Amino acid sequence: MNEITTTATGRRRRIALMIAAMSAAMLAGSVPGVVTAAPPASADRMMHLPGGDIHVVASGIPSADAVVLLHGLGGSTTWWDQVMPALRGRYVVRIDLLGHGESAKPDCCYGMADQARVVGEVLDGLGVRHAVLVGHSTGGYVATSLAEQRRGLVSALELIDTGARLDAYTDNSPVSGLFFNPAIGQPLWPLLPDAAIRYLLSSAFTRDVSIPAPIVAAVRGMTYRSLTETSNASDAYLRAESEPDRLVALHLPTMVIYGSRDKRWMPTSYQDYRRVPSVRIVSLDCGHTPMIEEPGPTGALIHDFTAQY
Repeated sequence: MNEITTTATGRRRRIALMIAAMSAAMLAGSVPGVVTAAPPASADRMMHLPGGDIHVVASGIPSADAVVLLHGLGGSTTWWDQVMPALRGRYVVRIDLLGHGESAKPDCCYGMADQARVVGEVLDGLGVRHAVLVGHSTGGYVATSLAEQRRGLVSALELIDTGARLDAYTDNSPVSGLFFNPAIGQPLWPLLPDAAIRYLLSSAFTRDVSIPAPIVAAVRGMTYRSLTETSNASDAYLRAESEPDRLVALHLPTMVIYGSRDKRWMPTSYQDYRRVPSVRIVSLDCGHTPMIEEPGPTGALIHDFTAQY
């Protein structure tokens, strides 16, 4: 087992923070922007599946071998924009999970196994036969679930700030029950200003960065049901079995990347992954979203790991 510490200078999903955040967020001042590098040319498409249309962004020459990037709760394909230059020359598939981004937002089927099945169908439709899955946060559970379902399709797993166990989640709010009560949360959801959404998202970072508009738009574009059901589903996935225990059973090459200043999960809890055979654990000096806060080191880690499989 290797642990690599990199200093590069940076659970329930308590969406109810937005309730308290609405006024506080309005007081927030402007902050420095994030410098982004131009990603490789990509092709967008909608794949028409039985459970709903899924938005896919593919970069590079189509191949049976692919790097597949899966975002977390409230995310979209745009969350990966800043690491894409590091993957130039690779066939990279980014997917808006069901209920997220430009994909369909039905009233059901947000379980991790359901999401994983859809990702598998997308890869089948693209002719992908071997995939290295890179999942951020909840996207890591989707990646793991797909490996559990279709071991032959998944060559390796790279998890970024994917919590190891449910009791390690720290971004809790005393008013979470209010938001998860549909009678209160559902009518409130469309009324939240962008400033409140930015305030909520700020727990994913450790320092002042201007959260890109596409990220805010991706959260705003979700329905109340898709947001809360995905959150509940990821909780249920961990409640049934911890993420490290699932990985032990899979026997797949695995890398875990986490921010040493993660505000959503106890950073020490990532050491739970040590019991996964031959796992490589990488710590970056940042928060919950290394691919945005530290895109250079994160992109290099994704490139180097995925190139092996």
